[in-house]
Amino acid sequence: MKKAKQNREDTDLRSHYDFSGGVRGKYADRFSGGCTVVVLDPDVAKVFPDAGSVNETLRRVIEARGARPSNQ
Repeated sequence: MKKAKQNREDTDLRSHYDFSGGVRGKYADRFSGGCTVVVLDPDVAKVFPDAGSVNETLRRVIEARGARPSNQ
């Protein structure tokens, strides 16, 4: 099924947005090299201020279970 073409007036973009200097896929390679993106529920995300705190906590859980992270 083909997408219907949208007129420029039909989009939600405002005329003052300028994407002429944008680069498509600029950060895409960051996610292809063994990175897994996980979306946390809002209540869990409030507890962890950054990725480092999530990783530290998960490593402690892994260690407490008697397993060892593969990258250490």
